[in-house]
Amino acid sequence: MHLIPAGCRVEFPQTLKGYRPVIAHLFSGYRREHFLADLGAGLTVGIIALPLSIGFAIASGVKPEQGLWTAIIAGIIVSLLGGSRFQVAGPTGAFVPVLAGIVAIHGYAGLALATILAGGLLIVMGVFRFGALLRYIPYPVVAGFTSGIAVIIFLGQIPAFLGLEMKAPPHAPELVLAIVRHGSELRWQTGLLGLMSFLVVMLWPRITSKVPAAILAVIGGTVLAFWLKWPVETIASRYGELPAGLPGWHLPEFSLEMVRALAGPAFTIAMLGAIESLLSATVADGMTDSRHDSNAELIGQGLANIAAPLFGGFAATGAIARTAANIRSGARSPVSGLVHAVVLVLFVFVAAPFAGHIPLATLAAVLMGVAIRMAEWHTFVELWRGPRADFFVMLAAFVLTVLFDLTVGVSSGLVMAVVLFVKRMEETSQVHLLTPESDSESDGSNSLRGREVPDGVVLFRFEGPLFFAAVEKLEAALRASGGRPRMVVFRLRHVPAIDATALHSLEVAVEKMQRDGVRVLVTGLQPQPSRVLESSGLLAKLGDGAVCESIAEALEKARAWLPAPPAVGNDEG
Repeated sequence: MHLIPAGCRVEFPQTLKGYRPVIAHLFSGYRREHFLADLGAGLTVGIIALPLSIGFAIASGVKPEQGLWTAIIAGIIVSLLGGSRFQVAGPTGAFVPVLAGIVAIHGYAGLALATILAGGLLIVMGVFRFGALLRYIPYPVVAGFTSGIAVIIFLGQIPAFLGLEMKAPPHAPELVLAIVRHGSELRWQTGLLGLMSFLVVMLWPRITSKVPAAILAVIGGTVLAFWLKWPVETIASRYGELPAGLPGWHLPEFSLEMVRALAGPAFTIAMLGAIESLLSATVADGMTDSRHDSNAELIGQGLANIAAPLFGGFAATGAIARTAANIRSGARSPVSGLVHAVVLVLFVFVAAPFAGHIPLATLAAVLMGVAIRMAEWHTFVELWRGPRADFFVMLAAFVLTVLFDLTVGVSSGLVMAVVLFVKRMEETSQVHLLTPESDSESDGSNSLRGREVPDGVVLFRFEGPLFFAAVEKLEAALRASGGRPRMVVFRLRHVPAIDATALHSLEVAVEKMQRDGVRVLVTGLQPQPSRVLESSGLLAKLGDGAVCESIAEALEKARAWLPAPPAVGNDEG
């Protein structure tokens, strides 16, 4: 039985033809059994998302119900308008340090405006098709800051886990010292409840995955604390009862001064949201042998982050763990993401008052479990055994994220990764004098082996990309040629790319040679170097016939041209 007619398509305005959300083409042939599978998966993920949405809201410095509405709004919009058919969006742990910092300085009004600005940036990134570029962020950097965020989340939950009444400092080192200073204030009931909840979160998945460990821990911790009448802090005692019903319309404050102050945090939210959502979509592709549209996903995430603050929400992105659970639960389409949002809506309208009894220590235990699973600890071992430089890039991103903040960690990690990449590329770029004895080409028209090089002809072999880091090698090779040749041949068949700095060095070298009456030929130009040399005018300066297909052709031209008088006058009379 078809629920959606075969061939059904959702049409978009002409201006959005390049934007193809997954919902537009995945309902063709949608059947009853598909809906039942999506219904079961959405119900499971909704139950999993319930404590996480509340917990991440509290950890970010906002009210519990704001986390629920963030998951509802983002879950609906990303499922309808994103680029991955299995993506489940909502509040995530990666945002916690950034959002908590914004709230501490600017309050919720600043967080709402920063989220909307970030949503706009995500849409711009999607429209200009930046989705593919984000794949080039090095994995050691991603693993480093992800593990750093996990440590920050874990440490940030310790006060609630132990029942310590203290104001948590914004940075991890100060937080650890504050926890040590207030350690004597530990409440044994709170600590014991937190420990039991944590053990359930960590050990229950080894028994079964049919009942989410987070839900079991929340229900068990709430019942135990209520039954024993332990004096533990709950959601209601800290934040009041969760309001049932719709959240109402919230128009964030806006001023040019606030935009200036929040531009940096908004950019951080946008980049972090883009990275995590596309990582989540990539994980989903690997689990289902599907393919997501990265640019449509960015647009969907952007729309979600613009809409969520209008209903009291905050920043959201694709949640890797919830997306994976969605797939493992049998999801077949974006309908499962919609069902997950409906489950949360039903909770808000029906069971919101009961959530006030949830102990904060239990929620802290749930988030500590999330942090442990979020960390990429195995990557430290893998990279230590592999390229050691990549290990230190990851270690730097990790340490700086923990000691300072996410922006410092990521930017420093990226700088180190770029420097490392340049160094590795520079090692692959070589410029050598080419002789019949030193030529690595064994035969063919591009080999110098067994060929006679006319007197006055010097050949250079270029290998690898010729860019700014390899310029010194080019200049050193030219200086090492010795004497004053009458013709120079550059073999470029193994050069895939040339940048502006290397081009400038080539132009300077060619101009000097031409002043000295030296003829320059190039052989084996690949497409990118050919375009660069032609558009710069360098090929025109070399003259007609300067571009040769092979070494053999270059030597033939040398024999034909060299007997002629030199280009520079040599009259003795």
